[in-house]
Amino acid sequence: MIIPFKGKVKFPITLDAGVWIFDDRKIDLNTYFDAKQEESDELEIYKNKMAETFNRGLKEGAAPPPATKPKRYLKEILLTGTFGMKLEPFIKNAEPFGTQFVIETSDGDVSIPLEEAYTLIAAFSKEGKPLKEDGPIHILYEDGSNKDNPIKHVKAFRIE
Repeated sequence: MIIPFKGKVKFPITLDAGVWIFDDRKIDLNTYFDAKQEESDELEIYKNKMAETFNRGLKEGAAPPPATKPKRYLKEILLTGTFGMKLEPFIKNAEPFGTQFVIETSDGDVSIPLEEAYTLIAAFSKEGKPLKEDGPIHILYEDGSNKDNPIKHVKAFRIE
């Protein structure tokens, strides 16, 4: 099902959660909320990894690059995984000029401040299956506070 993104936006767009399974930006919801979300300085991480690699190269000599995961393993993950997608890039692409983000559902509208909406996650797959009965997507807060009771039956997004 296509989800329209409308209202006070420069570019009204549509979202198709059915193709997100192929998107590299998808996140694994089985591990996302369990892992500690730490904001780290990327440059510092890069420097530490390079220093570690350099030191290992001095001690052990050059090592071949790590083996990549076989395609069969990746296919199995896609067919059994629970995935979501952050809404931030889609909101930015629509170029909103309102202040409220409204999630239109068949049960009524849910309104949150636009700044908070940038952190929302749209779950689109559970255990390898699309969310057909109460979907096409479920909306989760980034902190996972509603992961057991997400916003369901999403029909559209509207900026006011």
